Amino acid sequence: MASVARPLSGRVCVVTGASRGIGKGIALQLSEAGATVYITARHQETLERAAAEVQGRGGKCVPVVCDSTREEDVAALFERVRREQAGRLDVLVNSAFSGVSTVAQEMGVPFWESAPSLWDQINDAGLRGQYFCTVHAARLMVPAGRGLIVIISSAGGLRYMFDVPYGVGKAACDRLAADCAVELRAFGVACVALWPGLVRTELIQQQAEETESHALLKDLSERLVDMAETPEVSGKCVVALASDPQVMRHSGKVVLSPDIARLYRFKDVDEREVFNYVSVRNVLTQLMPKLSFLFWFIPRFISFPKWALALYSSKFAVYPPFFPVNLKSVKKD
Repeated sequence: MASVARPLSGRVCVVTGASRGIGKGIALQLSEAGATVYITARHQETLERAAAEVQGRGGKCVPVVCDSTREEDVAALFERVRREQAGRLDVLVNSAFSGVSTVAQEMGVPFWESAPSLWDQINDAGLRGQYFCTVHAARLMVPAGRGLIVIISSAGGLRYMFDVPYGVGKAACDRLAADCAVELRAFGVACVALWPGLVRTELIQQQAEETESHALLKDLSERLVDMAETPEVSGKCVVALASDPQVMRHSGKVVLSPDIARLYRFKDVDEREVFNYVSVRNVLTQLMPKLSFLFWFIPRFISFPKWALALYSSKFAVYPPFFPVNLKSVKKD
């Protein structure tokens, strides 16, 4: 019975960017599953608070101050894991992302009127840092012939969302997972990109409340109530994948939180079904709300197939973005 309750007992995990949001939700679920979880963030105080909460779920939590954009910090993190865990590392979750506030502040500003440094603010930790961590994690996993690397991405890599650096960075995250999986497959190490849905993180809720004058964030605020999942859904996804002896079947793929929830039969921590944002019924209802009564008979579990999503994202065709674009011309002195 204990092994069922703690499926990851004895496993060693690293979760970057885990002081809050999705990273923290993942760390909480890994700890609840019995794992030893190293969590990272840049600020000691918030990291310590998160570590106490993660530790309280039943596993062991080791907080490590680490800036994912600094290769020396990343190297020191994984050297510490190697030293303290006799070279063992079972799971890496690349969740560090420092661009949430920046995305909100620059919403609606054309890329040519934003500072070029917007790219670094969004993609330094969220892409470059993920590559650093993946390299160092692979150096521990490959000799052991096992492991799982999860890169937190989003549907922004499929179609325009928020701004140019965000979408390009997320598309690169998906490609990072796919290409790393090619080279890791022969060594029994799986690598996937995970797309959560709309997530009720602390920052997203705060930004939605503070910036309701912007059409997109006002739209997000309204959707949080019915459509958003908690940050721990991503954690449940990672636990399910890490517990699956056939996890290599997912390697190299983009996996969606509602698909993983349905495959492994779990609900959100509040006992709600994980909202299926690629459900035919839900998508048609969002696109044509006045005709929603026509779609009620379509089962929610029927989703648009991945090949259809791939065609939709074709770089040789132009389609509307996920959300309405409301660009404003801003003269910057």
